[in-house]
Amino acid sequence: MKHKTSLKAILLTTLLQAKALTVVLLLTIIGAIVFGLLPPLVLERAVDRMTAGEAPGLPLAVLYFAMLGLSGLFDAGKEFLITVLGQRITRGLRSAMCEKLSRLPAQYYTSQDPGATVSRFVGDVDTVEALFASGIVSMAVDICKVCSIVAVIFVKSRGLGILLLLLTPVLFKLTRVFQKRMLAAHLDNRKAVSRVTHHVPETIRNIRMIHVMARESYMEQRYGEALEDSFRAVERSNFYDAIYSPIITVMSALVVAVMMLCASLGGSWQALFGMTVGSAVAVTNYVGKVFTPLESIGMEIQNIQSAMAGIQRIREFLNQPEQADANETLTAETLQGSGAPAVALEDLHFSYDGKQEVLHGCTWQVGRGETVTLTGRTGAGKSTIFKLLLGLYQPDSGNVSVLGSPAAEVPAKLRRHLFGYVEQSFRLVPGTVVEQISLWDDRISLSDVVSAAKLVGLHDVICALPKGYDTPCTESLFSQGQFQLLSIARAVAADPEILLLDEITANLDAETEHLVLDALQKAAENRTVVSISHRLYSKSAGRQTAIG
Repeated sequence: MKHKTSLKAILLTTLLQAKALTVVLLLTIIGAIVFGLLPPLVLERAVDRMTAGEAPGLPLAVLYFAMLGLSGLFDAGKEFLITVLGQRITRGLRSAMCEKLSRLPAQYYTSQDPGATVSRFVGDVDTVEALFASGIVSMAVDICKVCSIVAVIFVKSRGLGILLLLLTPVLFKLTRVFQKRMLAAHLDNRKAVSRVTHHVPETIRNIRMIHVMARESYMEQRYGEALEDSFRAVERSNFYDAIYSPIITVMSALVVAVMMLCASLGGSWQALFGMTVGSAVAVTNYVGKVFTPLESIGMEIQNIQSAMAGIQRIREFLNQPEQADANETLTAETLQGSGAPAVALEDLHFSYDGKQEVLHGCTWQVGRGETVTLTGRTGAGKSTIFKLLLGLYQPDSGNVSVLGSPAAEVPAKLRRHLFGYVEQSFRLVPGTVVEQISLWDDRISLSDVVSAAKLVGLHDVICALPKGYDTPCTESLFSQGQFQLLSIARAVAADPEILLLDEITANLDAETEHLVLDALQKAAENRTVVSISHRLYSKSAGRQTAIG
């Protein structure tokens, strides 16, 4: 089954799941716009009464403050609901991206910097919330406010309404100029942040080598360059925003000044711009209100451009090609009862970059229960064969089959019960000792974990720990050889049919190697074993197969 997940589909699905919230938000927005228009009209009536020598009256004053209170209440509710909706959207987006991550082939992880992927899940997704919370929705509300205020102003003073309409194309052109420059600045900032996000874990991971090689200044220079690029991009964006706001403020003052000047000229100008004192107060209030959302639009443009830069990167992630679909009808019983060889390669061709082939027409097979050791020079493709067997990559041509089925079609839930994979070094995961072996697989019971530990000779060592199998596992808890034994226990805990051993004794001393090989001999009983370790032959009756 192919998964076609688009950003648009994710957003629409999230909005449909929050129908009630969306409806309440729309009603709140309408209330904020309507009640934002009423206070100046009430104020106009009160001022006109006072200029006519009448008292405005307590009811009019109460109405004015009530309108102000309702306007503030609806505005606060609008901001709250927009934030809630934005958080729901980001949660749905992150969930969809996590599902996408689980469907990506191994090529994605080898070709992409980890920092770039992390920045997409954290920084870029956060900008999508900003897109809704203080971007598109807020801008739509502000545009509606501007249009409604201009309409009221046009009724009160045609001249001022015409003046504001003439300013609209100028503001639109100005906005477009700032949009383009802000977008370019935000894109540059996103790229720089990705470099920083990748650089920090890379430095920590290789800190010993950096110290030994005295490359601190080089790593510091790389980090500084990325920070400098990010700083310059942010400075450009802030500069454009700083210019935009004063321009709007000056234009607001100029509009009021022109209105008052024209109204004082008399004649047709006064007819066009003239109004009562109350209307003048209301219109002046409205002019402040119309330019306030226009000024906010400048900030919202910046948020939208930042979000668009993030959305562009998220869309690139969602468009990444996915791994081949597994055959969900396959079961362990079906594979084990097929009667086919455990592993079979037929005229196999494979390259990582589509240019230089690592495997050229490789053909061989391993029978069930057989032990085979792959030999060949470094770079001949021995470890690549393991990756193909595990379904992490697909061949360019030819076939890779496991128990009679294409390796890439084996469902992920079956792979651990078909393969036990032991690497050169142990991969520590956060958790206890029991979780190092089970890897949180519910199908592996505590008794399975204990049996695997006993098989490799680690049971007594683990029981001697402060909390036994529940002891939090750290790098200092076991020796290198014990970690390798723990790796074998992890591989056999699910009782797999095939063991893949990737040079597991390469970094061990002679005494530790002896212990590991003894554990392997026990683990290999009644199983198919494919190994890249040359030292396994002294304790194995298996055959050798040359690669490359």
